[in-house]
Formats: sequence, structure tokens, C-alpha cells
Amino acid sequence: MFYLRKGQLPIFFVNLIYLLIFLFVFSSRRNYEFLSYIGVVVFFSVVILMTNKKVKYPNSVLWGLTLWGAMHMSGGGILLNAGTMRLYELILIPLSEEYGIFRYDQLVHIIGFGVSTLLMFSLLKPKLKEMKGFSLWLVIVMAGLGVGAMNEIIEFSVTIFVKNTGVGDFTNTSLDLIADLLGGILAAIWIKRKKGNI
Repeated sequence: MFYLRKGQLPIFFVNLIYLLIFLFVFSSRRNYEFLSYIGVVVFFSVVILMTNKKVKYPNSVLWGLTLWGAMHMSGGGILLNAGTMRLYELILIPLSEEYGIFRYDQLVHIIGFGVSTLLMFSLLKPKLKEMKGFSLWLVIVMAGLGVGAMNEIIEFSVTIFVKNTGVGDFTNTSLDLIADLLGGILAAIWIKRKKGNI
């Protein structure tokens, strides 16, 4: 049922360890928003484990997903300024005070949906052999961006069931999608430089 290929056992254990640590952190704080995100990560981890033998996910993509998951949990779990601010709110480079750019949140989106684009490419690659040039890269980037849109739907769903989330407003959602697009474009450039190999 579950299948691990060569080099994937460390990936499995790193995911297990960070999920257990943050399960404890969020449970002790009664942070139901991020407990639900742990459920989402576990769900997709199970899907990957069940389809791993057939799909043959590249280990580099699985490490990327692991990094993204750990960064996401850290964003909600690590508190700064004596517990008054989450890591997600930290401004890394002050580019725009009005829009809160460039925050840790946007970095996580660029990395996460760049990796999602690589994942979609590995899933779609056998079916894209006839496509070339701009149309190929458009499909790959849009597939990664589609995962980003699904993420925003999940975040919206969490706001329906959990009070006082840190999901943010319409501007935050728009900035997230822009960061997702940037991550997708960077991933497409990386794939092109690697000549279609991840």
C-alpha cells in the first residue's frame, strides 16, 4: 500500500518528526487553524505514499515538499516579539509598507508553489511529450498556480470553521497568488535549464 523508493526513508522521517513536533505545539496552544493544516499535509503525504510506486516522484521534489511543509508549520508555530507576532508576519525585506512586502509568508509561497510546479511537471511530463515552447511552459506554470488556488480555497474553508485565523484579507490572498505565480515561473525556468529533468 505505502511505498518508499531508494533515498526516501530520510524524507519520510524528517516529515514525521516535524509533524509530530508541530502537532504537540499546536495542540498545546489549541491552534485549530494549524492543526487542520497538519491534517492537510498528512492527507497529501498519504496520497504520495500510495501513488509513489506508480508515479516515481523525484526525491528532489519530495525534499522540496518537505521544506515547504516545515516552513509552513514554522510560520504559524514560531512566535516572535515575546509571542505577539508569528513568523509568517515577519518582514524579510521592506519593499512596501502599505502591502507588507516582502514577508516570510510570501517566501513560503514562492518556494512552496515553485515546488508544486515541479511536482505537477513530474506528474504531467509523460502526457506533455507533444507540447513544446511557450504552450508547454504555460501549462506547467498554470498547473502549479492551480495548486496555489486550491491552497487559497483550503485557507478560506478553514476560516469558515475556525475563528480568529491568521489567513488575512483579500489583499493577502492576492499577494499569495502573485507569489505562487512567481514561484511557478522560477520553477519553469529551472526545469528549462535542466532540459526537462528534475
